[in-house]
Amino acid sequence: MTIELQFEGEIAHLVLNRPDKLNALNRQMLGELDSALGELERSSARGVIFSGSGGRAFCAGADIDELIDRPLLQVREETMFGQAVMTRVANLQMPTVAAIDGYAFGGGLELALACWFRIGTTKSRVGLPEIKLGLIPGYGGTQRLPRLVGRRLALEMIASGRTVSSEEALGIGLVDRVVEADAQAASRSFLEGLLCHSLPALNMARLAVLEGMELTAEQGLRLEEQCSTALYQLEDSREGMQAFLEKRKPSFRDA
Repeated sequence: MTIELQFEGEIAHLVLNRPDKLNALNRQMLGELDSALGELERSSARGVIFSGSGGRAFCAGADIDELIDRPLLQVREETMFGQAVMTRVANLQMPTVAAIDGYAFGGGLELALACWFRIGTTKSRVGLPEIKLGLIPGYGGTQRLPRLVGRRLALEMIASGRTVSSEEALGIGLVDRVVEADAQAASRSFLEGLLCHSLPALNMARLAVLEGMELTAEQGLRLEEQCSTALYQLEDSREGMQAFLEKRKPSFRDA
């Protein structure tokens, strides 16, 4: 199996497992990733950490051996499938963290961009180098990167295909945190800090922020009001307020 899915309490660990190929994505891997996402959606997990095996790379991108001499129809179908898988990652109704130990290039960075958060190490390197092959990112990179770092910088990174250090990635908001070593452990600690909160509230917060960016300020305020009102009707909000008054930790039930 090129994808391993393990559960540790309320946290799921999804591991890209082709260390001999620096976890490069191929057709089999994308298919197994899609299947694993289905299992995640049906599970009781409340958060997910995406990581790569081998210690050298999160994911070094696409498997170039599979890119050569493909019929155009196959190119289109596989691009659309890759986009659909990344969109499925982005649409998971739970916090997701990409633990970037080592490289995250091409499709690997596109997978990380589909996650809620990204945590790297001082040795991490990220980029979208497809331009060097006479191509462009095809799994959502041209759309998700500009929304994260801005159009000017995203275009410069994609047009140059350059590698970005973890220090620069942190400075431009491409990663959320950088640790000295072991991005997986840091991701687990980070995720545990989120999962003490209500899952519906976390999802509504993300919805209001991400969807609101595509709206006018007035429309965004209406969206915020709708999300806030919806949460106010849930048991979790009543529990949260009651716990505050009673000076205790809330016991959320995601309901």
